[in-house]
Amino acid sequence: QRNSYLRNLKTTVVACNPIVEGSAYGGYEIIFDDTVLFPEGGGQPDDRGLVGDAPVLRVFRKDGKAVHVVQSPIAVGTEVEMKVDWNRRYDHMQQHSGQHLITAVAEKEFGFITTSWSLGEDVSFIELDAPKGVKAEDVQKLESLVNEKISQCLPLTVSLYEPGSEELKAVRTRLKLPDGEGDVIRVVSIEGVDSNTCCGTHVSNLSHLQMIKLIYTEKGKQGKTNLYFLVGNRILNYVDKAVRREKAITSLLKCGPDDHVSLIEKLNKSLKMANKNLLSILRDLAVAEAKLLKQQEPLPAFHTFHRREADAEFMAIFANELADKRVLLFLTCGDERGCGQFLISGPENIISAVGPKVCELLDGKGFLKHGKFQGKANALSKRNKVEDLLKETMTFDNKLVADKA
Repeated sequence: QRNSYLRNLKTTVVACNPIVEGSAYGGYEIIFDDTVLFPEGGGQPDDRGLVGDAPVLRVFRKDGKAVHVVQSPIAVGTEVEMKVDWNRRYDHMQQHSGQHLITAVAEKEFGFITTSWSLGEDVSFIELDAPKGVKAEDVQKLESLVNEKISQCLPLTVSLYEPGSEELKAVRTRLKLPDGEGDVIRVVSIEGVDSNTCCGTHVSNLSHLQMIKLIYTEKGKQGKTNLYFLVGNRILNYVDKAVRREKAITSLLKCGPDDHVSLIEKLNKSLKMANKNLLSILRDLAVAEAKLLKQQEPLPAFHTFHRREADAEFMAIFANELADKRVLLFLTCGDERGCGQFLISGPENIISAVGPKVCELLDGKGFLKHGKFQGKANALSKRNKVEDLLKETMTFDNKLVADKA
């Protein structure tokens, strides 16, 4: 990328081929004699934009060329104007240059080496080789140091070197540099701070970053620490969302922002206590309903119910309290039109035979344990079909018993 700030370019189609079947994208792959759109690389996503009036769906590297994916073909030799989606491009420039700055200062001041990074749609993170984590005070100091560099308006420059050049000895890179003849090596430098091999798009001065906000850290994989950050315009978007969220919470809680946490903690404790009391009542209800069923004369051969507010424990308590294998039970709880849980109890020969079929009907998974077949369902709306299946199975089983007699 020679000029990251270039937004338009007139160029000519040199190749246009239909995308092979099975690709994630339909349409055509087009190569131009030059391009202003950045193909993905260096941890940075690809650009978006227009070729004429056609949206560019993706840009990627293939055999050293930038391949542009569009829906319709463009004839070879056609001259077109290419336009960059500038908002996306500039956002990527800010995040990528910000990452270079954070990485350089984190390594120089704290010894935290960057092992990878990810430019996300809303928030990005740097993976640091910091097995013990990064202290909160170190995060604050790092944030202060990188913003101090931004305030100094330090320039960023791009240089191209031949493999083996003396200048490359001072360059930071995670990759092994080629030592023979071949493509030139692109180096992005922040004056007095860092020089790093990179193929991405960058701002020309740290002042264009506006500001960097380090928002939090979390444990990464294999002893690493992920440091999440925002740069430039993303901070404004983040603050805007936070303010609107704060206003909404203030309206709901009827208190000022300073009291949000304490009031939510209080409400959460009250909710936990209410749920605990509800569970206790449900358990008592399960026992009471099972006792009522046992008092029926004659005892029904089949019993079913659905309770939206119940849970697996409620159904198990009911079945255990009934404790009569002569009764075929089909119990469900949860959203009667969607997901929930189920339990079947009764004659073991019927339970083991119909359990897998019930799972299939309810689009769920289950297992047989202690004489009960229970599990999770994704389609409780089909519980009536399960009832029909169980009744048919009982009728068939009773007929077999009668025939044997």
